[in-house]
Amino acid sequence: MEFKIFVVEDDPALYDALKSGLETWAFQVTQPDDFDEVMRSFLDQQPHLVIMDITLPKFDGFHWCREIRSVSEVPIIFLSSRDHPLDMVMALNMGADDFVQKPFHTNVLYAKIQAILRRTYAYGEAQTDILEWNSALIDLKRGVIRKSDEEADLTKNEFFLLITLVKANNAVISSHDLIRKLWEDEQFVNDNTLTANITRLRQKLEPLGLSDAIVTKKGMGYMAVTL
Repeated sequence: MEFKIFVVEDDPALYDALKSGLETWAFQVTQPDDFDEVMRSFLDQQPHLVIMDITLPKFDGFHWCREIRSVSEVPIIFLSSRDHPLDMVMALNMGADDFVQKPFHTNVLYAKIQAILRRTYAYGEAQTDILEWNSALIDLKRGVIRKSDEEADLTKNEFFLLITLVKANNAVISSHDLIRKLWEDEQFVNDNTLTANITRLRQKLEPLGLSDAIVTKKGMGYMAVTL
């Protein structure tokens, strides 16, 4: 199995050195496309382990550690030149698995990575169970959608409608298909019931600025769009 390591390090020389070294150990190495959008890259790439610097553009590593920990238990190793004990304490308290101080010996880092991967994936690969949609995070386990500091707590029906539409990837789903998917017994359910559920879903998405992302296609059905 080839493990994917997500390296959040804004020093190009250090990143290239890490990438070169880790790839010789048969790891696949990726980095954020944009340091303002670390979470988006994390969700897109679904890594098995994260190596995180503390000092980063705009938001520091502690911020991104908190964001990742809110949706995933993926192992995180902090890699930093900061040597104050408080930094290590903060990192571990936020859920990091280890803290390696720069400069470091590559064999020591490799040993730590191997130990954490064995410990984490000995009984199967972990999943984040998170969908990203219009810069919002949909938590499939908790049944909520979150964007920035706003979170919408959805009913079972509302959540099912949301993920069904989002997973359709900008395709229209007919009202009949939605009713059939949502209610096993269609005999006593009509379009008005579906319309009421869609209306409530839009109302709960409004504080997140996403009410317009659920679109009605007259005579066809509904779709979730990218704004």
